[in-house]
Amino acid sequence: MESAELFAGCGGLALGMSQAGFKHRHMAEFDRDAVATVLHNKANGVEHVHAWPMNLQDVREIDWSAFGALDAVSGGPPCQPFGIGGKKLGQADGRDMWPEAIRAVREAQPRSFLFENVRNISGPRFRLYLDWILAHLERPSIQRKANETHDEHRERLLASRAKPEYRVVWQLVNAADFGAPQIRHRVLIFGIRADMGVDPQPMIPSHSRDKLLWDQYVTGEYWARHGLKVRAEPQLRQDQTRVAALRREAQDPKGLPWVTVRDALADLGDPNGVGNHVFQPGAKVYPGHTGSPLDLPAKALKAGDHGVPGGENMMVRDDGSVRYFTTREAARLVGLPDDYEFPRSWTESMRQLGNAVPAQLGAAAGRWLSGMINKQRPGTLDSNRKAA
Repeated sequence: MESAELFAGCGGLALGMSQAGFKHRHMAEFDRDAVATVLHNKANGVEHVHAWPMNLQDVREIDWSAFGALDAVSGGPPCQPFGIGGKKLGQADGRDMWPEAIRAVREAQPRSFLFENVRNISGPRFRLYLDWILAHLERPSIQRKANETHDEHRERLLASRAKPEYRVVWQLVNAADFGAPQIRHRVLIFGIRADMGVDPQPMIPSHSRDKLLWDQYVTGEYWARHGLKVRAEPQLRQDQTRVAALRREAQDPKGLPWVTVRDALADLGDPNGVGNHVFQPGAKVYPGHTGSPLDLPAKALKAGDHGVPGGENMMVRDDGSVRYFTTREAARLVGLPDDYEFPRSWTESMRQLGNAVPAQLGAAAGRWLSGMINKQRPGTLDSNRKAA
């Protein structure tokens, strides 16, 4: 299956899509440092990455109609216009690239697409804009007119009698529910071209907090696996309540447990100064920023506009002390292999990792998308697909 990746960053989503069986025919990223990271690993022959056609490129300059047949277009438009930590200007922010994502779909007419963004885009402040995105992705050929507001265009799209060109579904997901050792809430938008006769469905989680709590505090299997003394009760009050309920129910939850920080880093050892596994001084706790406990998935890594946020990208060790995640540890939390190197500074590397989609979530979403593509109803006309 052939795909194109917009806003590729340091490669988290792209790697997940590659692991799911997609072959990237084009990858575009505007940030020089992120492109340098990918090209460094491409030159080193990292699996999947060695074949990536990565380009330092502004997506606004791409003619997507020149790509011929594509099975998928994927990417994460910059989230800064919608994130809780920024100015929250949304579509008024010059960094908003959702119109470019929609243009890519309009021009390339892929069989499917997958886009992701921050949870906040589905909140009250931006929900009408998300509704515009969804309506426009359903009918990308009905373009916004000059001087037409997004609200006016949304209403025109929703009132249109033209057949939808894509069938679209969106959902709010937690990356930890799909095997990432990081609690990262994202909005995913799936689309399948209407002529394929397939209705896209939301993803079904494969991992759960309940299963982790069961393994930790009902059977104790988690502690035995790590060679640790069994801990009788979780620290968080809501988890204590849930564990009590699980014990009453006495039924092993289905699926896999959340992957914890301890799970992800178990064989890595303390920072040794080799490669990207270098100790970074200065970690400290302050109100609202207390680091990530070892026995849960990590809190979402933060990129930071002016350096690494002081209390976000750090672990809480067994003795209660804290330290920053090394670049290697953060890369593991994002699902990048140990031979995937970051040649820039720790601050720049953490910025890239804080912006990255966890590869575990990308792989799960890519496999889900692939499964929907392969459900194309026999006999349906692939009329819009262009000759390769």
